[in-house]
Amino acid sequence: MRRGKLTVLKARWRTYLFVIGFLFLPVALYSVFVIAPYAQAFQLAMTNWRGVGKPEWVGFDNFQRLFQDEAFWKAVQHHGILLLALPLITIAIALYFAFMLNVGGGSRSGQRVGVRGSGFYRVVFFFPQVLAVAIIAVLFQMVYRPNESGLINGVLMKLGLDPVFFLINPNLALWSIIGVLVWQAVGFYVVLFSAGMASIPTEIYEAAEMDGATRVTLFFRVTLPLLWDTLQVAWVYLGIAAFDCFAIVAVLSVDSGGPDGATTVLAVEIYRNAFTYSRFGYASAMGVALFFLTLTFAALTLRVSKRESIEY
Repeated sequence: MRRGKLTVLKARWRTYLFVIGFLFLPVALYSVFVIAPYAQAFQLAMTNWRGVGKPEWVGFDNFQRLFQDEAFWKAVQHHGILLLALPLITIAIALYFAFMLNVGGGSRSGQRVGVRGSGFYRVVFFFPQVLAVAIIAVLFQMVYRPNESGLINGVLMKLGLDPVFFLINPNLALWSIIGVLVWQAVGFYVVLFSAGMASIPTEIYEAAEMDGATRVTLFFRVTLPLLWDTLQVAWVYLGIAAFDCFAIVAVLSVDSGGPDGATTVLAVEIYRNAFTYSRFGYASAMGVALFFLTLTFAALTLRVSKRESIEY
């Protein structure tokens, strides 16, 4: 009896050692390149380090200053707009395209199909994903130019209309950047939602059609509820993207966050304070605030959107 227990224990230990052997390297890399920099950022946030010399400990002074910083609150306000607009617009457009590409063509030979040419459209929609973010920003600089060389204003001026100052007008600048973010993100979520729709059994759609369901009813009563988990993941990803739009704003906006701070975000303010003003301690405090804002958003989104899974 005792030998049997020893044999079981040895087998368990071998299993544990086998698993630990595979996990050791990834965990070690994650600790060195993710956890350690976060810990260092928390430490630097408590100092007034300017990039050289020994950091001077100042406690929570940087955070007190942070809550009185107008630029910080303006950036947080812009993130609030991004958190609402970017997921809502992107998910709405991606859902529509994914539905038309996978279900909108009706039923053929007992299978749900998309509209004609859906394979070509998938490639077109996904194309922005293969471009670097900086390249996308440079392309839209050409699209938004306020003269005849701009793609949009060139057409408007040839039609005899006044040019639109997309990136110079403070009321339009942020929404112009949101438009770029949506254009860049839609293709990925079309693919994501298409994969989710492909897993929905055809019999469910056939049963709904036999009951007289239209395409609109199929979308809202069948497709949408069965894609809820995928929508939840998409909303979290897009929320994180709303906190991480440094490259687009830095390249596309006037003076990296202008005009007059109309497009600034926390990542831009962190970069400006660290590498322009050499206030690395204060920039680290902003980074810590950004970390907790992102974490809070993800946790709240998962909590609020939690619901029972629908089995099929």
